[in-house]
Amino acid sequence: KVAIKGIERELICPACKELFTHPLILPCQHNICHKCVKEILFAFEDSFADGGSESSNQSSPRIKISSSSMDRIDRISRSGKKRNSLTPRSTLFPCPGCQRDIDLGERGINGLFRNFTLETIVERYRQAARAAIAIMCDFCKPPPQESTKSCMDCSASYCNECFKVHHPWGTVKAQHEYVGPTTNFRPKILMCPEHEMERVNMYCEICRRPVCHLCKLGGCHANHRVTTMNTAYKTLKEKLSKDIEYLISKESQVKAHISQLDLLLKETECNSERAKEEASQSFEKLYHVLEEKKSAALRAIETSKNLRLEKLQTQVEEYQGLLENNGLVGYAQEVLKETDPSCFVQTAKQLHVRIQKATESLKSFRPAAETTFEDFVVDTAKQEDILGDLSFHSNDLEIPEINEERSRMYNKALISWECPGKTDSADIYVLEYHKLNREEENVTWQKIEVCGKSKVVSDLDDDSSYAFRVRGYKGSICSPWSREVILHTPPAPVFSFLFDDKCGYNNEHLQLNPRRTSVESRAGFPLLLGSERLQVGCYTTLDYIIGDTGIAKGKHFWAFHVEAYSYLVKVGVVPSNKIQKLFHSTHDVTSPRYEQDSGHDSGSEDAFFDSSQPCTLVTLGMKKFFIPTTPAAPKDPASRILPLPSCLGICLDCDRGRVGFYDAGRMKCLYECEVDCSGIMYPAFALMGSAAVHLEEAVTAKYREYHDDI
Repeated sequence: KVAIKGIERELICPACKELFTHPLILPCQHNICHKCVKEILFAFEDSFADGGSESSNQSSPRIKISSSSMDRIDRISRSGKKRNSLTPRSTLFPCPGCQRDIDLGERGINGLFRNFTLETIVERYRQAARAAIAIMCDFCKPPPQESTKSCMDCSASYCNECFKVHHPWGTVKAQHEYVGPTTNFRPKILMCPEHEMERVNMYCEICRRPVCHLCKLGGCHANHRVTTMNTAYKTLKEKLSKDIEYLISKESQVKAHISQLDLLLKETECNSERAKEEASQSFEKLYHVLEEKKSAALRAIETSKNLRLEKLQTQVEEYQGLLENNGLVGYAQEVLKETDPSCFVQTAKQLHVRIQKATESLKSFRPAAETTFEDFVVDTAKQEDILGDLSFHSNDLEIPEINEERSRMYNKALISWECPGKTDSADIYVLEYHKLNREEENVTWQKIEVCGKSKVVSDLDDDSSYAFRVRGYKGSICSPWSREVILHTPPAPVFSFLFDDKCGYNNEHLQLNPRRTSVESRAGFPLLLGSERLQVGCYTTLDYIIGDTGIAKGKHFWAFHVEAYSYLVKVGVVPSNKIQKLFHSTHDVTSPRYEQDSGHDSGSEDAFFDSSQPCTLVTLGMKKFFIPTTPAAPKDPASRILPLPSCLGICLDCDRGRVGFYDAGRMKCLYECEVDCSGIMYPAFALMGSAAVHLEEAVTAKYREYHDDI
């Protein structure tokens, strides 16, 4: 007989931290109270409705849901439906024991088995804990007598007299199974949760749960490997017995480990006290340094104050002497009373010099000392930043590095980082960022806590630069900050559109992907047919495609990628009133100056060519960006050819009538020109030969999660 006293830990529900009440077996094989499952599901529904974890904790004070579990709420679909008061609609929640996401399926709680074995052990533990508390008869008239037996078929307790009355000899009830007094009644036959009228008689080895024959024939266990209940009973009991015997045989080893752990507990206590003392000494040193600096600063201010007061007081006394019958003026008045010329001249000469100086100082009055103490302002901004970063540093915690290739700035900022050792040694990361502003002296960093290794940052200002840095935390220990990375936001709000597959779209030459975010031109047989007349000066036609959304006003930005193998691509904008001309123009091809019949290469046709175009486009191809020929462009053709950026952007300002072409990776303008924005403007693209254009994908939270999974 196993002692009940030492197994309390196995009988405690991981959710409510109390003894199990009607425990249910979760798919992960952990147990949880029936009421706790309902409360957790209700708590998650409340968190969906209120959008935070505070409401969920308030709605279910018995259940404490961890922050990591609440973070997974974002990955669960919000149904938007109201729950009734009895049955939760949500079926997905984290197991309180192992934190794995548990999906209860369509049947929800009803699809879980009740753990009657555990329930019996808990009842035995309760009886052992309250041995002095008797179970009373359920049928005695008041006052009830102490029960002597309990009927498992009737689910009731009886004294001897009441049991004889309700179970008379020779009746069916006399055959009922009875045990000692108990409050734990369980059915004699375990029924299938899926098929309530069928008893379980098989065991699914894949799902590790009892099933009935209907589950095996046409249910969700049809293709699973099953065995008979007796076979599973014997196999599992044999395995469990062997494992228990092994553990019992290793009792001395377990006791040795316990002794070692006790020593580690004491050592941990001593080391923690030593660490506290060292930390206190470190902060006491800082306090001492600050007190010394404070005293020195106050002494300097006091000394300067006394010196200034002394100078000002002397100046006050000098000016008081200029008053009538007082000081210098009074003395001069007395000298004027002298009648002897020789004596007067002897005294008045020096006195007249003093009077002149006093007169000059009166005309150009200036205080003898400054009243402000601007030179004594203590700038502690850098020290505050250093103290703000003061924390426990560990050499074992790697410094994360922001991956600039995976990080990008578009409609939002996607910041990704990784550890050099490729190990996730930190529990949580802190991402900080701030806007670069030369006018601001004190930098204020915005802080975000992140559980993963990437984060989408929203609400950034357009046409601005931001600095980002990240550090890892493991408990109270943190790593140093990573190297700061500077990213630039687009010059205008991001404009979203898709390629138009109707207006002028040539499906013989161009190929769109199903999402209409990529277009490709293939150099095949149709191009050869179109180039047949090149020997007599024919034009080779471009294939145009536009965006499905137009711009009427404001400033907008969009970005795209041009494949490196692309032979010729033109990008820009076209007004709505010239779209028809765009798709039927005869001048949308190479300049006639390159015809074999032209006979000259003056370049005079360029003006006619540019002015005749229905849209504003720049040319890309062969990994180059070609600045158009304009009066302001460089005369040297080589200086008009730039390397093709990996990502290009276009900024259209309808209000100013200008369009700019950008290196979207650095947000640097490569070329800008005027454009007629009298109509609705559409993004325009033209391809010839082998070429492909891919629209830049918007940054979303879903995009971040998808790449985190990868």
